[in-house]
Amino acid sequence: MARIAFIGLGNMGGPMAANLVKAQHQVSGFDLAAASLQAAVAKGARAAASVADAVKDAEVVVTMLPAGKHVRAVYETEVLPHVARGALLIDCSTIDVESARHVAAAAAKAGLEMIDAPVSGGVGGATAGTLTFMVGGGDAAFARAKPVLQQMGKNIVHAGGSGNGQAAKICNNMILGVSMVAVAEGFMLAKRLGLDAQKLFDVASTASGQCWALTSYCPVPGPVPTSPANRDYQAGFTAAMMLKDLMLAQQAAQAAGATTPLGANAAQLYSLFVNGGSSEKDFSGIIRMLDGK
Repeated sequence: MARIAFIGLGNMGGPMAANLVKAQHQVSGFDLAAASLQAAVAKGARAAASVADAVKDAEVVVTMLPAGKHVRAVYETEVLPHVARGALLIDCSTIDVESARHVAAAAAKAGLEMIDAPVSGGVGGATAGTLTFMVGGGDAAFARAKPVLQQMGKNIVHAGGSGNGQAAKICNNMILGVSMVAVAEGFMLAKRLGLDAQKLFDVASTASGQCWALTSYCPVPGPVPTSPANRDYQAGFTAAMMLKDLMLAQQAAQAAGATTPLGANAAQLYSLFVNGGSSEKDFSGIIRMLDGK
């Protein structure tokens, strides 16, 4: 049992912290939103008065924050000046690679081990404790973090040095975003050609068009009963979050000199979808925009 500070108790962080409580850890939580903090307390966490209060006696610090600027600010001004000596730092936010490496370097300068460990699996995975963690950091830090991560997820992948967890996350989600657009376009073409959606699914799901966006998350109602298409695109992973990841991928591509024309086009399409008022819909709902709705 460890003393764990958990900073950021929103849609993902809240259930992740709850799973650490279930694993008998002493969890001190903090969030700027009072409702999120109260929900964590109802699950067994202690409410901290501030980030500094949460981390002062923690053996492990876990953060789940919106963007790189928030991670930099929280670590540089609140975590590193107040955290207990020898604490392990785990950032589960999805942020730009540069920020992840910057904060890891600051932690190392302070004599602390840190990993970046963004997640895949959505709110359902966070609640069920079945998240995938893509981890960047040194071998020793990864070995220390793995038992904690295993209490929140089931697939823990060490992707390499600091920032590589973020790199793995944004590359994977760029593939997903591009794939979803392609699948949606295929179904819209089929519709206009008079081909039944189920018939296309029956062919493509067992042929060369097979991919996760089709067989696990089909964007039309019917073929995959568990997909958001069957519940009016209620989000498992919002369009706004997909756009964020696609923009991070484009930022990384520009910095690295990588050519990603399909990723860039997917980012433009999701920007139109989000700015059209669908930010909180599931990202698979982009098929509605492609259908002219």
